Amino acid sequence: MLLGFHPAVIAFTFGFNLVWQFWIHTETIGKMWGWFEFVFNTPSHHRVHHATNPRYLDANYAGTLIIWDRMFGTFVEELEEDRPRYGIVRNLGTFNPLKVAFHEWIGMFSDAFAPGLTLSDRLNYLIKPPGWSHDGSRETSESLKAAYVRRNPDEAGKPGLPAASAEPAE
Repeated sequence: MLLGFHPAVIAFTFGFNLVWQFWIHTETIGKMWGWFEFVFNTPSHHRVHHATNPRYLDANYAGTLIIWDRMFGTFVEELEEDRPRYGIVRNLGTFNPLKVAFHEWIGMFSDAFAPGLTLSDRLNYLIKPPGWSHDGSRETSESLKAAYVRRNPDEAGKPGLPAASAEPAE
């Protein structure tokens, strides 16, 4: 509204986005028409977003238009031979809804305010991708994908995976 948008336009946009997010959370709908899959976020694309398979990590962030992921290189097509496995990379071991909802925020702020870090390190814990650490000691999606390719060399270069796996750092 501060930029001059009418409150009705904002309400419609939020409502449309809410309805869109509702219907893409299904396994009932498979692939859709090619032109539609190219432009819009569909159930197939969104299943990839929620998957823990190495090839699907950090992919398909789109809310409504998948073209953004295509433009920024974060798009990965769902493959029939690698059905998405839902969840998180490391299980929490709890069903407490508060811990489930806020565990990542708590972890980020715990890391950011740990003693002995530079201001840059503290900021990076809040803005860098999952797994980033100031000393490089944690697994990132890139390291998980590289480890997967080392274990499955025939998968190298397939959608969502690196072309070749670098040797592990010493």
